Parts: sequence; C-alpha cells; structure tokens
Amino acid sequence: MQKIIQIGKYKISNSLPLAFMAGPCIIESEKHYLDTARKLKQILAKTKHPFILKASFDKANRTSVSAYRGPGLSLGLNILQKAKQITGLPVVVDVHEPWQAEEAAQVADVLQIPAFLCRQTDLVLACADTGKVINVKKGQFLAPGAMEQVIKKIESRGNKQILLTERGACFGYGDLVVDMRSLEIMKQFEYPVIFDATHSVQKPGALGSATGGNRLMAPVLAKSATALGIAGVFFEAHPDPDHALSDGPNSLDLKLTAKMVQQLCKIDELVKKFK
Repeated sequence: MQKIIQIGKYKISNSLPLAFMAGPCIIESEKHYLDTARKLKQILAKTKHPFILKASFDKANRTSVSAYRGPGLSLGLNILQKAKQITGLPVVVDVHEPWQAEEAAQVADVLQIPAFLCRQTDLVLACADTGKVINVKKGQFLAPGAMEQVIKKIESRGNKQILLTERGACFGYGDLVVDMRSLEIMKQFEYPVIFDATHSVQKPGALGSATGGNRLMAPVLAKSATALGIAGVFFEAHPDPDHALSDGPNSLDLKLTAKMVQQLCKIDELVKKFK
C-alpha cells in the first residue's frame, strides 16, 4: 500500500494528485526570493494541486570556489520564514551538514538531503531525528534499489516521513541520463516518489567553472515521469534564468513553468483515473 505523507495541509502519495516542489535554486536576495515565491504561488494556484516552495540558504556543492553560495543559514532561514508567512506555503530546504538539521527544522516543513550526500549517515540520521519529513535525492551514482538502505537509516530513528527523489544518473563525464525504471523501482518501497525535472537535465561542469544544462528538456522528462503515476515533480524556476546566480541553464522561466504544470496535471489526472 502506498504511504501518505502529510506536509502542511497537503497529503502526498503516489496514488494522490500530483504535488509540485518549486522555487529558485538559491536565495539571491530577500526581495528576489519573495517576489518569485509570490509569482510561483499564483501560477501553481491555478492547478489546485499541492505546492511546496523550495529554497537553499547555502549551496555547498557549487562547481567553483568563487561561485555564489547564498545568504547563509541565519539570514536564509529568516527569509524563508517571511516567505512562509506571506504565501502560506510549506517549504522544503536543503541541508548539507548534520548540525544544520535542527536549526533548519525550526522553519522548514521538509528537510532535503542533496543527491551527493544521500549516503552520509550522520547527515541522514540528524535529519531523521528532527521528526520532519525528509526528502532524499537519489545520488547520481546510486542504483534505485540501493535507496532501501537510506530508508532503513531514517526508519531506524522512528521517522517514517520519507520522500524519494529521482534526479538522473551519471552518464560518462558531464552528462546525466534518466532511467525511468528508477521511479517504478523506488515506488516499490511504498514511499512517495518525486521526479526532479530540472536537475535531471544538468550537464555537470560543462561550463568549466559552472554546471550547464538544457531547460527545454525538463518538461519532456517531467511528462514521461508523470505518466508513470508518481507523487510529485520538483523543479527550479526563475524569473530570468539566463541571469540566475545558480543553475540558470536548467531552471525554467515562469512562462515555461505555467505551461508545464498545466500539462503535467492533465497527464496525472488521466493516469490516476485508471489506476
């Protein structure tokens, strides 16, 4: 039986209407983030589907040492708290180190473990200990079946509030490929499965000092994943992706966002109608 996870007022499951997790890759400034959050809420409200706002206060895995990482934990969480109050939306937040988990949990509704760090036991357990919903991104290097061991780590702390996210697998150097079988394999664990549409079209290190990507392929993959009957789609959106401070090449502009989410909702409704 597919598990149902409660996030704020929303119920998330592979058998329930598709949920969305979306927002800019990184908090660029308070004004920029709050303005973008408002615009995304307006777009997603038209679908009447669950919407969880995403954000990062620190991107600790940037390609270059000189790349912008974000406002940091304290200021970042203050901005996220304002975003929650203004929009009324739950938020999902990256954490990179065990000590960040408890502090981030004071604001975040969902703690997210980045793909590179999904095998870091101390981080996984620290997040589990908060009692919050944990969204674990499957490592680019990891077989989908291996996520069972990550699940067991979280469950060992008495936490069964788990989401599993597919975000592509390494395909040689500088590219990713999505094996749609991964979604079906992870669904067998009965926890909600999310598809990360924009990170799946990244080209790691392709720009030398930054990661490249092809945002136009994100809706293509998202539609394919939604057709399998999953719990949600994660994506990064930005008002001006070509000038974003992080992940611009694979982030969606707001026009493409509006078109994609409408298409995905129609696919999801059709697929789950016959389940």
